Amino acid sequence: MTQVVVITGASGGIGRAVAREFGSRGARVALLARGETGLQGAAEDVRNRGGQALVIPVDVSDADAVEAAAQRVEDELGEIDVWINVAFTAVFSRFWHVSPAEYKHATEVSYLGYVYGTMSALKRMMARDRGTIVQVGSALAYRGIPLQTAYCGSKHAIQGFNESLRCELLHEKSNVHTTMVQMPAVNTPQFSWVLSRLPDHAQPVPPIYQPEVAARAVVYAADHPRRREYWVGASTVGTLLGDKFFPGLLDRYLGWKGFSSQQTGQPRDPDQPVNLWEPADGPDGRDFGAHGVFDDRSQSTAPQLWFSHHHKTLIAGGLALVAGVGTAVARKLASR
Repeated sequence: MTQVVVITGASGGIGRAVAREFGSRGARVALLARGETGLQGAAEDVRNRGGQALVIPVDVSDADAVEAAAQRVEDELGEIDVWINVAFTAVFSRFWHVSPAEYKHATEVSYLGYVYGTMSALKRMMARDRGTIVQVGSALAYRGIPLQTAYCGSKHAIQGFNESLRCELLHEKSNVHTTMVQMPAVNTPQFSWVLSRLPDHAQPVPPIYQPEVAARAVVYAADHPRRREYWVGASTVGTLLGDKFFPGLLDRYLGWKGFSSQQTGQPRDPDQPVNLWEPADGPDGRDFGAHGVFDDRSQSTAPQLWFSHHHKTLIAGGLALVAGVGTAVARKLASR
């Protein structure tokens, strides 16, 4: 059966790359975001790869609009198999320069948008006792960094929300599954469209990965949702382990390096679009696509991801190797 997949934030970045991956599988893909130009571009991507696309312009901070979108998906494409929450917005700024209204809206989109999407998905999936929800997270769900308090706070909130929800589903012995994918720095257009008060152009903290790496991880998680979460990229592994064992040291390091590492050193364009209140592809009809402006500095592969996806095989192979060596040694000692 062809999967029905819903992707929020599908007009650009990781969401756009995920849409392409599912299109290549011939899925029926519902594309949710505010920017209609980007959504139409995403729909063309899906169709060119053999999938079916449904464009639904929606602001995920509006719970009623998200619910209406979910119902439209089921009416036009069929029962939802996979719901993927990606949509977010952010503010690059020192905390004390962010207004209450800006902080509130960034949180409504980046955190409550996930909550509302999950609510609408669960309402349908639990009645059928099947389905998968993928929360696209970040290493910043565990490790906060300077200049992104609203984004980091939202990712931390999603982490706690998803853990609680997973426990409830396990208690119910439900066949609906939720999992989270913790991302590294990714070359997406967000660094050219978020509300920024930095003097220089914002950048992801290197090393930077291409959105296709993230998309492959999301699709794998959707196919294997019983694991509670996935870590993408060696930098994510290093960040999360470092925060577990040396959080205070990381605080000081990021206080020292966290400002310069998030800026290119080139002045920010004062006329760059701002997507906090309106979609970035609004007035000029620009389609930003999946990639940001850091193609020449971004990695297209993540070897760590292969090891993560095949960890059971690797563990079994390692145990077999140890057992084999142990047997050989025992035989040699017995023959003496």
